[in-house]
Amino acid sequence: MKQYLLYIGLFINFGTLQAQTLFTENFDVFPSAWTKTNQSQPVGLSNWQQGNVSAFGTGFNGGATSYAGVNYNSVAAGTPGTISNWLISPSISLQDGDVVKFYTRAGSNFSSIPDRLELRLSAAGDASVIPSTGSADLGSFTTLAASVNPNLAPSVYPVTWTEVLYTVSGLPTATNCKLAFRYYVTNGGPSGSNGNAIWIDALSINRVLSTDSFFKNNFAVSPNPASDVVNITNNATSTITSIQLTDMNGRTVKEVKGKVDQINISELNAGVYFLKINSNQGTGSSKIIKK
Repeated sequence: MKQYLLYIGLFINFGTLQAQTLFTENFDVFPSAWTKTNQSQPVGLSNWQQGNVSAFGTGFNGGATSYAGVNYNSVAAGTPGTISNWLISPSISLQDGDVVKFYTRAGSNFSSIPDRLELRLSAAGDASVIPSTGSADLGSFTTLAASVNPNLAPSVYPVTWTEVLYTVSGLPTATNCKLAFRYYVTNGGPSGSNGNAIWIDALSINRVLSTDSFFKNNFAVSPNPASDVVNITNNATSTITSIQLTDMNGRTVKEVKGKVDQINISELNAGVYFLKINSNQGTGSSKIIKK
């Protein structure tokens, strides 16, 4: 059975790097350790719930009901309202560079009806303030980590399982946090023009770890995290012959040959990348974070 796992010490190889899986939730059963609160106005009868058998498919990881979902009945019938329906994780220790990944989709029966999902973060751990005073209340979940269809446009929310990634920033040291999925739709509900149904599945949080001692002994990069230029220095006995930058999926996003002392990453999306340096002394890899 799939279940959420805290600090289980699983490792996934990324070349000479490893990623530690800190947390997973695959919604085989609805997670009792999570908090759900419907702050929609006017509040309806629906809330986040375990998936049910549907003609539109199964959970991302398989299983007819192996996902969590929420729908337009978050708002009461009779008048359009604002959907603000929350599903909040237990405390998880996060730090810069951790990668949050999940999959989402909308119901394909009314794909032209706008839907929106936010991933929000509170850095207060178990002391996090849960929204409680209506659709505008964010509690302590003031960090907007990711938004699917932020402009609430029609026919934009994916109707097949689609990956969403967020790389943690602003937490230089390990910090207890909570993550929240917020179904957030204005002019929504049975009497509104927006909002149908969305699903989520396969949440995972991974921490990329550098294990390449050759890199540490021969090279240094700064600043890290960086927003534009990363400077590369090497010791007196090594000469850089080329560098390669790859993303989390192993795709090469930049490659430079010859003697190199810096690399411009300003055009890249924010996230974690792997820097591979080739030299006359050998090859080393490490992670860099684009802010």
